[in-house]
Amino acid sequence: MSTLGIKPYHKGLVDLGRGGYAWLQPDGGWGWSNAGLITDGDCALLIDTLFDVRLTAEMLAAMRRAAPNVRIDQLVNTHSNGDHCNGNELVTGAQIIASKATAEELAHESPRMMAALIKRAPEMGELGEFFLYCFGAFHFEEVTQTPPTRTFEGALDLSVGDKRVHLKQVGPAHTRGDTIVHVPADRMVFTGDILFIEGHPILWAGPVGNWIDACNYIASLDVDTIVPGHGPVTDKRGVIAVRDYLVYIRDQARRRYDSGMNPYDAALDISLTDYESWGDAERIVVNVSTLYKEFSGDKTPNDTTQLFGLMAKLHRLRSRS
Repeated sequence: MSTLGIKPYHKGLVDLGRGGYAWLQPDGGWGWSNAGLITDGDCALLIDTLFDVRLTAEMLAAMRRAAPNVRIDQLVNTHSNGDHCNGNELVTGAQIIASKATAEELAHESPRMMAALIKRAPEMGELGEFFLYCFGAFHFEEVTQTPPTRTFEGALDLSVGDKRVHLKQVGPAHTRGDTIVHVPADRMVFTGDILFIEGHPILWAGPVGNWIDACNYIASLDVDTIVPGHGPVTDKRGVIAVRDYLVYIRDQARRRYDSGMNPYDAALDISLTDYESWGDAERIVVNVSTLYKEFSGDKTPNDTTQLFGLMAKLHRLRSRS
């Protein structure tokens, strides 16, 4: 069992009790995301789909076996990354709900581009090698992108049978439109990628203060069970661990920014000893780069290709050492 987990961390469906389920995909690294299901009577709401159609079909089949008499008539995408949206096409007949910012950002996600990059990766040297390491297991060429059909801003209450489900937009943070899904009657919350448990979070959007505030908000809820976007099911210890990581990285990056160190050297210089058991440490490069832009007031979008190149370089360096 993971030290921050409250249930065994194995691939597959976990019965959370009270009609709630989590679909987990160890090791929780690049693309290996979680999803959730909330049921009451014959009604169900799905939280997120997976990175490709095959993975999503496997998950939906397991959910049908566990809850054969329910219909999924609502699907919430917690944010725009493909590992939480690419299987939307299989949830036929469901209303697909997301924050307005997530829907706008999702329009720029491209499974076709990912499929093309997978094909080109052998010609791309170190960057291609890292890209295959992160995404080579997924079948992007089979995905038909299926966008949200309903959007909201700020907050939205939904009903699943007699249960109230509260959606709260806490982004921009990890992405521009992050949403958490709270089921008060079940003392349960599904956080999307506001929580990476025992893996390094990745700060694509920021500001980091919003992400820290989101962690504090989750910690304030009257909940026992917390399903992260990646990693094992956790409790408030997991929330605090992610919050403290973000505070630590923010403060360490600020010191190096003020001293004139460039983002890559700063990322190498920041000690991750307290997080050496967490996966995907190369993400520190993205986190520091995004923080530097925040410190300087630079509003231009991140250069994703450049950042993947820096992560590839750091990943190889750490692998060798």
